[in-house]
Amino acid sequence: MKVSIIIPFQKENDYLVETIYHIDKLNYKKIEVILLPDFDIESKFIKENLENIYFEYQIITTGPVSPAIKRDIGADKCIGEILAFIDDDAYPATDWLDELLVHFKDKGVCAVGGPQITPKDDTFWQKVSGAMFLSILNGQAVDRYWQGKSSYEVDDWPSVNLLVRKDDFIAIDGFDNSYWPGEDTKLCHDLIQTGKKIIYEPNAIVYHHRRSGFKRHMRQVGNYGLHRGHFANKYPQTSLKLIYIIPSLFFIFIIAGWMMLWFNELTHNIYVLLGLLYILALITSTISIYNKLKDIKIAVSTIPYIVGTHFWYGYKFIKGYFTNNIKESLGR
Repeated sequence: MKVSIIIPFQKENDYLVETIYHIDKLNYKKIEVILLPDFDIESKFIKENLENIYFEYQIITTGPVSPAIKRDIGADKCIGEILAFIDDDAYPATDWLDELLVHFKDKGVCAVGGPQITPKDDTFWQKVSGAMFLSILNGQAVDRYWQGKSSYEVDDWPSVNLLVRKDDFIAIDGFDNSYWPGEDTKLCHDLIQTGKKIIYEPNAIVYHHRRSGFKRHMRQVGNYGLHRGHFANKYPQTSLKLIYIIPSLFFIFIIAGWMMLWFNELTHNIYVLLGLLYILALITSTISIYNKLKDIKIAVSTIPYIVGTHFWYGYKFIKGYFTNNIKESLGR
């Protein structure tokens, strides 16, 4: 099968150079790459990074539009039977496509995705941002950011590491360009409505650079929470799940729960107990992260990230749930 690797980005950058380099090293050779920048790529970048590669490529200048629109343009212009979505700040392992493509032997499979792992050369705080997602409090969602034990069926997967059968992509009219982020959640929702399956493959690894700094991390998870809350209202089949709602319960607990201290002794004790249980959960989470990474500094440093994420994501989830229309944003 011919695979079209589709990469939306704003402008050429060092991470993109890394992405191109690793795509050039893939074991699976029957590929083309669709590069979708906002504006024309400089000739110097093309000469230094694209002249000596083995794969075919197209450069399609799109203007400053959302990644969802870029991916739709790439899918329209490509020639592959399989669409491979990856970001410009991510790069694949050499066997990435080999591990994913085997699942398409099953005609009932429309898409396959794998984990997005934090690169070893990321900065300390980038690693902390990535480690936060490894918390045991995230349940099975940890498999998005860590190599799981086995493959299984999912109903939602990020587009940083996702392959979709082109015929199925066309059948649902591609991405819903009303959303960014969240366009991949809507895409997966539409795909499974066709009766076909999306599979998680733990061995299909992409390395994804994380946000640097607490503020950028919070902005990212806030956007996730806003769109997940909106989808929980509009598409409850895939988004109205306890794992997504729990941070909002934490937010309510922090904002209004303290009033339980003043009702009576029972509510006072319940509030204290819940607070102690959350502290215990944080300790357990820190231990689970340490067991994966074997780095105590990173594990301990995730604590403010976890608390901040629960609070901010929880608030944004509630806001998104009660928002009729979310304005699509190009901001990062």
